Amino acid sequence: MTNNYENALVENKNFMLPDMVAGEFTSEDMADDLEGLQISFQRVKIPGGGVLQFEMPGDNPEEPDYVKTIEGIILYSHPNFAYWPDGMEYDDNVSPLCTSIDGKTGCGSPGGACAACPLNQYGTATDSKGNPTKGKACKNMRNLYILRNGESMPIVLSLPPTSLRPYEEFFNGSFAMKRRPSYTAVVQIGLKRIDGANAYSVATFKKVRDFVGEELMQVKAYAVNFREQIKSLNQMRAAEAMKRSDSEPFYEDLPFSSTENGTHFEISSNDTLDGDKDELPM
Repeated sequence: MTNNYENALVENKNFMLPDMVAGEFTSEDMADDLEGLQISFQRVKIPGGGVLQFEMPGDNPEEPDYVKTIEGIILYSHPNFAYWPDGMEYDDNVSPLCTSIDGKTGCGSPGGACAACPLNQYGTATDSKGNPTKGKACKNMRNLYILRNGESMPIVLSLPPTSLRPYEEFFNGSFAMKRRPSYTAVVQIGLKRIDGANAYSVATFKKVRDFVGEELMQVKAYAVNFREQIKSLNQMRAAEAMKRSDSEPFYEDLPFSSTENGTHFEISSNDTLDGDKDELPM
């Protein structure tokens, strides 16, 4: 009896990947509802004003959930640079003039190589009053794809410039120095208030536990597949953006849609990654 109880405790601690979560309905059941719709990853931002809670999308868009920490696996991350008109970077209704999904090549105006771009140099940013600051006019960010235990899809947490160093120090100390990818552990992300002329929040990171043995192998298989599909999708979208005129906005949304026969899912934009050929990051 004791051994059964202990085994149950161990089993409950295992991280539940999407394909382990039993659902009442199949893809075929969902096909009619999904037809013609685009389902994007839920997005979370570091809050402004020194707030110490994340605003999480819930069932009611008018009543989001608020949590102090986010816990899960960082499946993948990549740079995400964007340049807005002066003073517009915090307005969700204003699209950036130039974006880069890899931190190497910008799409839009001015576009081109990010390393050589004058707007990507320190000292080019301005404050709300138009005064020059030490930062960059181009906002260097990083997207983290975080899978929470038992969820069917990851969320995307966008790290602003002020949270990049905490993440880099955490990754170097907890993963790079141990030659382990970020998906090999459960991490907890919190918030720390920084007071000054304008209070703001920065992300904090803590490793909860490492994956080992069979559980690590299962997580690795899922994460590696997810990474390959997201990288392929981002490459296609970057290539499409390069073909557009500089005046056209470039969006960061990653849509999902259902196929006509309703037997599987596919990631789609103007080009498509078909679920018949590749497992989806869901």
